[in-house]
Amino acid sequence: MSIKEQILYELDRLSELELEQVVRYLAFLKYQARVEAAPVTDEQQLAVLYGEHGEEDRNLAEEGMADYARTLAEEDAR
Repeated sequence: MSIKEQILYELDRLSELELEQVVRYLAFLKYQARVEAAPVTDEQQLAVLYGEHGEEDRNLAEEGMADYARTLAEEDAR
């Protein structure tokens, strides 16, 4: 008897309550398979990427600060 046949044999003998539990367990197994399949984040790779773009981000922020300060001053003058 194959595994599938064994499962079907056992399912035919379960009560409705037990079948509901089986359905919940199958949903859990599917969820668990999706979670385990999710890619693992390499923190060292992220650190390198942040480092590469950190200086550029700081420069852009500093350039934007003058515009921001000017806009605030204009709003205060109103």
